[in-house]
Amino acid sequence: MSIYLAEFLGTFFLILIGGGVVAGVVLKDSKAFGSGWNTIVVSWGLAVTFAIYGVGSISGAHINPAVTLGFAFVGEFPWAQVPWYILSQIAGAFCGAFIVWIFYIPLWSRTDDPVAKLGSFATIPAIRSYIHNLISEIIGTAVLIFSLLFMGTTSFTEGLNPLVVGALIMVIGFALGGTTGFAINPARDLGPRLAHFLLPISGKGGSDWKYAWVPIIGPILGSFLGASCYQLFYKNDFQIRYGIVLALVAGIIISVAVSNIKSQKNKDHG
Repeated sequence: MSIYLAEFLGTFFLILIGGGVVAGVVLKDSKAFGSGWNTIVVSWGLAVTFAIYGVGSISGAHINPAVTLGFAFVGEFPWAQVPWYILSQIAGAFCGAFIVWIFYIPLWSRTDDPVAKLGSFATIPAIRSYIHNLISEIIGTAVLIFSLLFMGTTSFTEGLNPLVVGALIMVIGFALGGTTGFAINPARDLGPRLAHFLLPISGKGGSDWKYAWVPIIGPILGSFLGASCYQLFYKNDFQIRYGIVLALVAGIIISVAVSNIKSQKNKDHG
């Protein structure tokens, strides 16, 4: 099997299971209806685990453009393969979402809420605030990439490594996923959002393209941030590009924090 087919299949499986669980939880008359956030987070973690077991030995099971870009940024992955990995991941995510639609065809028409239907495919913020949503995705993805890189310095039993990565996804979801649904993966959001846009889903609303840039740009910036922190703090590799990324993201976060503090003070004095 080629490495690109492996990335396609790994991401396909990720979305088939992860997206399938979300659909089961939010679609009316599903037996899983209403089973909640815990079910979703644990299932995404397990989907990542089994995707890694499936294709990790072939392609490394990035199954996420943020992982591919972060590893390439610090020289852990060849840039020449990056575009093909990302295209394979997006295609796999789209096809996984297509099968979710097929699987749940009897239930789409029984659910009135178009937002719930979109949520079966793409991420939706709990509170829409683009800059705060962006920061959520940056931080969540930075934790993911930083953790994946420092885990590589530790000797795990080979068969347990996918379980550890799955547990990492769950922890990120529980701790940092409540604001945006923790895309932390541009393909996980873009591929299914395209599927939602193109497929004849009964009673669907818009695909919310105004928000779609957040789960793309946020994870990309987060991947560079996590990778840069690893190189700076673990490797003592003080290259200019790592400092630039750190300064850029720190500037975004500090400016937002200052803006919110000023806004709160104005409210208090008002």
